[in-house]
Amino acid sequence: MSALVILAVVVLVLGAAAALFTVQRNRDTQRAVGHLARETRERDVKARKATAPAAEAAPTTGKEVELATAAARQESTDVESAVPSTPVAWTPPDEDAMGVTRRQFMNRGIIAGFGLGIGGFAPAALAFLWPQGSTGFGSKISVGKVAEIKAQIDQNNGFLYYPEGRMWITEYPSASLDNARKVYSPSELAGMEAGLIALYQKCPHLGCRVPECATSQWFECGCHGSQYNRVGEKKAGPAPRGLDRFAMTVSGDSFTVDTGLIIQGPPIGVNTTGQEAEGPHCISGGAAH
Repeated sequence: MSALVILAVVVLVLGAAAALFTVQRNRDTQRAVGHLARETRERDVKARKATAPAAEAAPTTGKEVELATAAARQESTDVESAVPSTPVAWTPPDEDAMGVTRRQFMNRGIIAGFGLGIGGFAPAALAFLWPQGSTGFGSKISVGKVAEIKAQIDQNNGFLYYPEGRMWITEYPSASLDNARKVYSPSELAGMEAGLIALYQKCPHLGCRVPECATSQWFECGCHGSQYNRVGEKKAGPAPRGLDRFAMTVSGDSFTVDTGLIIQGPPIGVNTTGQEAEGPHCISGGAAH
């Protein structure tokens, strides 16, 4: 599933980059066609208006044509004589041309900004979706030696919470193993045969964190009253099954829990240990099943 999500993110990034390139190409094409600025169009209109009367007043006789030609020659001679021999001083470029250059620069800057944003988002998304390291929830956690874990369970009145794995660890009675082998998978039995079971802290009803009840020696959910015995088998309440649990392995005397592999809890009615409430309930209102 993570590989599919990563592939989808990469395809999305490439698609966005292609769309940005297409938009920029269309804008450059439109600029190549060109549009006259409003000031340029106004100057053209004024020039046409200025030349129109001259055209209407054109000479109609031969004498007037000769006089006009002589005057034009004289004016041309005066202009040529007025041209300086030294280089003309630099004048700034046309404002319209500068405006087009600025617009083009700003548009390309915006496109580049979007591209950098997408380029920064893609690595962040990949880093977020990348599989977690070798520690913490979602990985294999080496909890410790079996004997030491059982001692900690006794010190905590039958329940050991392990926050790094978001799990409860309790003892599984060896006298109930024959019943367990009829119900549970090898990944679960590997820990149970060593006398331990690792349970996911979330209630399978609506996901609340399930606390222990020291008096009843059960797990009792404070959200809606679901109750489970000490090994996570459902006893009462609206939950659809027992507490989910993790795959476990025991190598030598080391107990390891794979929190990346959550196994669905046993169905309603499974009670391999036969444990009943050993004292008052912490939560009331659970309907027995």
